[in-house]
Order: sequence, then structure tokens, then C-alpha cells
Amino acid sequence: MALEKMTPLPRAMLIDMDDTILSAYGRPEIAWNKVAAEFAEELAPHSPQQVAAAVLESGRKFWATAEAAWRLKLAEARQIVVKDGFATLAATGRPALPGELAVRLADRLTAYREEEMFMFPGAHDAIDALKARGVKLALVTNGAAETQRAKVVRFELAHRFDHVQIEGEHGFGKPEERAYLHAMEALGVAAPDTWMIGDNLEWEIVVPQRLGIYAIWMDAHGDGLPADTDVKPDRIIRSLTELLPVEPA
Repeated sequence: MALEKMTPLPRAMLIDMDDTILSAYGRPEIAWNKVAAEFAEELAPHSPQQVAAAVLESGRKFWATAEAAWRLKLAEARQIVVKDGFATLAATGRPALPGELAVRLADRLTAYREEEMFMFPGAHDAIDALKARGVKLALVTNGAAETQRAKVVRFELAHRFDHVQIEGEHGFGKPEERAYLHAMEALGVAAPDTWMIGDNLEWEIVVPQRLGIYAIWMDAHGDGLPADTDVKPDRIIRSLTELLPVEPA
């Protein structure tokens, strides 16, 4: 959804981290298929593709109803998801796979995600340019304190933001309204002066819009809005660089 006219920069931006600034958890089907392929011999007679499909479906069901506390225990949640995926395969009459294999597969996915994580091209430069233009910036991310703080350090983000807000450190996270309200209070701004940027339609679009925040959806892979959603972001971008005003020629 491109705007016909560039909207002037706001006083402040709240920016998500995972899959907005850096590639972290996107494309789960690719990640699970690659990891399952590493365990092909142990998964037989199931194919890696069959196992990956079962785990992906298990994951969708798990996260559809999971309590917020599970966001702080991702490694443990993945173990449960894989065990449930194995159980689904066994329920169809196929050979059962051992629980210890489920744990190793889940832990390998966790390690794989760490290995494959990277900054989206231009993200650092875009953030620096926004700050140089006087935009107040808050990094607002969900997840465990130790895990998310490690990413902030690893990808050199702390000094780029006026406020860093990690769910595990503050005791609350998106989509709780106080997550956005607290970040705006820390920056000294109100909703009409603020943009929210992120990849999660509920966390970064629906709730911010309800609070009067201009909400921008990050569609890094260019997939477009899901066919079954009625969420309407104020703007859609594929890179943080698109937030910068176009300089006159």
C-alpha cells in the first residue's frame, strides 16, 4: 500500500526488532525443512518434509492459543511443538518417533535461528538517518530479557535508540496497551506524533491504530497481506529505508 504523497516524518517512532530490523523468525517453513533434513536418517521412515509439515501445523496451533509467558520460553515452547508434531504423525498409524529426538530437533532449530540471524540491508543506516533528522526512537520488542538483550548488543542497536524496551526486562509486552503507552511516555510524545513499525499485524497495526498511532506494516519478503485478514495498515514497506524522505534531485 504505497502512499501517493510522502507523509512528513513524525516526532517519534516505535520500531519492532525481530523481522523488522533483523531477520530472526521469518519463513518458518524454510527453517524447519532445513533442520529436519539434517535429521533425515533418524526421522525415517518419515521424510523430513513430512516431519516439517507436522511441526509447522503443530506450531500454528500452539501459538494460536499460547499465553504470553511462552514468548519468554521459546526454546521450551519449540520442544513442545515438535513433540506434538511427532504425536500427530504417530496418531495416523505411522511409526512413533522418540521424545529425545524431538528435543534435539527443537534445540537444533533454536541454534539454527541464531546462526542465520542477520540485519536487513540498510537498517542501520536508516535508523541512524532518522535519528539524525531528530526523530525520537524507541526499540520495542517482545521476548526474554537475556535473549533479546543479546541481540541488541550483537547488532549494535542500543546507542541508536533513545529508549530500548524489552518485554522480559519490563514485565509487559505487545499487544498490551501499556507497552506502547510506556514507550511513548519514555520518549515524551503522544500517539498523534508517533509511528509504529513492525511485522506483526496484531501487535504493530491493530492495537497501535486503536491508540491513535500511525501504524506501518513491515512486509520484508513482499508476500502482501494475508488473504483472510481485514487489517488495514496505514502504510506497507519492505525496508526501513523507505521511511526516509526522498531527497530532491
